[in-house]
Amino acid sequence: MVHASPRRRTLRRTASAVGAVALMVLGAAPAGAADADRAGLVMGRIGPIDGVKPGSELSLPGAFTNTRSAALDKVWMSWSVTQGLSYSFPTPSNCGTMNVGGADEMPQSYVLVCEFDQTVNPGVVYAPEGLKLQVKDSALNDELVTTVSSSRIQPGIEGDAGGSPTPGTGPAVKLVERPGETPAAPGSTEPYWAKTTVTAKSTADFQVTGAHLKGKVGDTVPLTVKFTNAGPGWVAGEPYESVTHVLIKMPAGTTVTQASCKSLGQGTYSCGTYSSWVPAKSETTYKFKLKINKAVPGAKGSVTLEKKSRPFDPVKSNDTADILLDVDGAGTTGGSGSTSGSGGSGSAASGGSGSTSGSGGAGSAASGGSGSGTSGSTSGSGTAATGGSSASGTSGSSSTGGDLAETGSGSTLPLAATAAGAVILGAGGVLVARRRAARQR
Repeated sequence: MVHASPRRRTLRRTASAVGAVALMVLGAAPAGAADADRAGLVMGRIGPIDGVKPGSELSLPGAFTNTRSAALDKVWMSWSVTQGLSYSFPTPSNCGTMNVGGADEMPQSYVLVCEFDQTVNPGVVYAPEGLKLQVKDSALNDELVTTVSSSRIQPGIEGDAGGSPTPGTGPAVKLVERPGETPAAPGSTEPYWAKTTVTAKSTADFQVTGAHLKGKVGDTVPLTVKFTNAGPGWVAGEPYESVTHVLIKMPAGTTVTQASCKSLGQGTYSCGTYSSWVPAKSETTYKFKLKINKAVPGAKGSVTLEKKSRPFDPVKSNDTADILLDVDGAGTTGGSGSTSGSGGSGSAASGGSGSTSGSGGAGSAASGGSGSGTSGSTSGSGTAATGGSSASGTSGSSSTGGDLAETGSGSTLPLAATAAGAVILGAGGVLVARRRAARQR
């Protein structure tokens, strides 16, 4: 079945825009009480972290001021990062970690929550000491969100039962004073959270693979073409939009009888990605059936990545491939059949008509990460974010009916950082809102 493009949506944002991060629910207190808990704890600005090397470690940023008139005897801090980042282990005993599964168009994130049972005086800048951020091999354009509260921070996803972070077993960490930093003004109510980007010195190689078809006039033959992110970095686009589109031109003398992508007319089809992010080392297939109506000497189709800027992808030679067709009794079109790059085994991409396969870093369902991987296969009708398949960090295959894959909208996508959520104040916490994309079939 061919699915039409998802409708575009403008995400409503309150406070400030944040990236695709874990939904942070601050306790179970009513909104008014939660607001009071957060008031007077002011996070300092965190500037962009650029040019980091995959495989390296960084000190986990985040400094805050107690702008109240009285001291606090306990505070909690949390850090939520996208899938190219993680935390160094062992986790301190006063902290816990949790993988928060992706929701709709929000990729999976990894959360660290720490409880600091110590006096926090007013007018003093504090920061944790000894926490490290790990830059994974799949890092490219990632985000980090830091929060602080005087009530317990419970990670979870809106509407889900959630769970508790896995407690650490390493030496406890403490807050230390930063006398060289300027504290926020007394009584200030500036944000209790801060977001920053983490950009790695890395690339992501997008590739397409064609096919070599054979048959006689009257035959219906299968056609499978592939889109691969050979990595090493993962790539995110805008929410509810394909990261890129693959344009497929069918060979002359054929008619498409079954398609997994949107028709643009005149034998051309546009295939999008199955979610608004592409895992590292992932492969996506698009399947068609073609009826050979007549023999056309030299008939040849093509598979091409859309002509859009991809500064993260320096290799352009594998952005196009041929679809060759040999018809019995009409000679051969010549050529080797298809052009392909090194597809790497990769994580399962989300949803779509066709299949996705590969192996990524060890991780949980939506994206590779710090958990342990799984293996298996999935069949069904996918949702916009996951398409019913397990995402990176797994090994397997899926054949589903996803909604984002066949958009063909050709809309311009900023290819920086991740699918965006929204900060919602109230309901006891910081919420990065889970949005559901409207779909048309």
